[in-house]
Amino acid sequence: MASIQKKQKIEQQWKEAKFRCRLSDEALRMAKEMGLNPLSLIKNIPSASQRWKAPVEDWVRDMYEERKRKAEKRKQRKLAAAQETNDRLQVLE
Repeated sequence: MASIQKKQKIEQQWKEAKFRCRLSDEALRMAKEMGLNPLSLIKNIPSASQRWKAPVEDWVRDMYEERKRKAEKRKQRKLAAAQETNDRLQVLE
């Protein structure tokens, strides 16, 4: 029973974060996919004196793109290392 209440509370926090941060469905999906906490999104809403701070939607999208770019680079390095190992084994045969 407590698990259901906890899930409902978290879902309510996500709804509040979507409303207060003015997030689209896509940005909300990205935030959930990255494992962000809804309270951290709310905490990062820029105040009037923080003009340098990007809106939460832009912040989430930028972070998502950066993580995808880094994951792709890791994948390419891993494939290159595997190919290099394969080449070395073929030379030894």
